[in-house]
Amino acid sequence: MSKSLSPQTALPGPGLVLLVLLTIGWGINWPIMKTALIDVPALTFRALCTVSGAGGLLLLARIARQPLRVPPGQWPRLLLLAALNITVWNIMMIYGLRLMPSGRAAILGFTMPLWGVLLSRWWLAEPLTIRRLLGLALGLGGLSLLIGSDIAVLRTAPLGAMIMVLGAVGWAAGTVAMKRWPVALPTTALVGWQMLLGGLPIIAGALLLEPGELRPVGLWPALSVLYNMVIVFIGCYWAWFKIVDMVPVGVSVLSTMLIPVVGVFSGMLLLGERPQWPDFAALILVVGALGTVLLPAPRQVPPLSRAALR
Repeated sequence: MSKSLSPQTALPGPGLVLLVLLTIGWGINWPIMKTALIDVPALTFRALCTVSGAGGLLLLARIARQPLRVPPGQWPRLLLLAALNITVWNIMMIYGLRLMPSGRAAILGFTMPLWGVLLSRWWLAEPLTIRRLLGLALGLGGLSLLIGSDIAVLRTAPLGAMIMVLGAVGWAAGTVAMKRWPVALPTTALVGWQMLLGGLPIIAGALLLEPGELRPVGLWPALSVLYNMVIVFIGCYWAWFKIVDMVPVGVSVLSTMLIPVVGVFSGMLLLGERPQWPDFAALILVVGALGTVLLPAPRQVPPLSRAALR
C-alpha cells in the first residue's frame, strides 16, 4: 500500500476492469445473501466468510512471496482498519439485511459515498471539486429515486434502516482511514490480515450467540454461502482495496454507486418483478455520476502564441 495519496484522479484501465467485476460481484450478492440467511444464522454466515477470506488471501500472498509481517508500530492502525472495514460493516450489514428487502438494504448501505466524501474532506483535506460534487448529487439523486417507492417499507423497518446507515458510516470511515493511516503491506496481505483480525469478534459472537441455531442447509443457501466465501470475501474484497489504493477516496467511494442499482435489478430478477420507470431513471443518473468521477478530465489546450499563428 502506498503511504500517500495516489496522484491519479481517475481510475486507470486495470482499475476500471476491477470496478466492473466488483460492481457485478457485489451487486448480485445482495439477493444472494438474503438466500443464505434462510438457513444460516447471520453471525455464523459471516464467520465462515471471514475465515475463508483470511485463509485464501493470506495463502495467495504467501504463494506470491509477499511480505506478511506487519511493520513495527503499525498494529494499532491495522486493528482500526479491520474493526471498521470488516467487523462493523459486516455485522451491521448482515443484521440490517435481515430486517428489510435486499435491494433497499443495498441502497442504504451504499450511502457510503456521501460519508466517504465528507470524511475525506475532513481527515485528508481532499478537495470537493465540481466533478465530485456533481457526481455525488447525481448518484444520491438516483438512489433517492430507488428508495422513494419504498419509504413505507423503511418506516415499518426503522431499526434495519438505522443499522444499514451506521454500517455505511463505519465502512466510509475505514476507507478514509486506509489513506490517513496506511499500513505498509501489499494489498493481498493487507486484506488478509484485516479479514483475520476483523473476523475474530464475528467468530466469537457466532460461537457465543448462535450455538443452537445450526440446522440443515438447503442447496441454494449452501451455494450462496459458498459464493460469499470464495467470490466475495476473496475476489471482491481484494478488488475493492486495490481500487482504494489506486485513487483518492473521493473517486473510489463514488465509483461504488452502481452497485446498489445492480442489487435492486438482480433482486427484481430473482423475485420475478419488472423494473419501473424510477429504476431506469436512477440507472441513468448513477451512470452519469460515475462518468463525472471516473472519466479523465479533458485536458486544456494552451492557447497558440502569436508567433505560432504567423
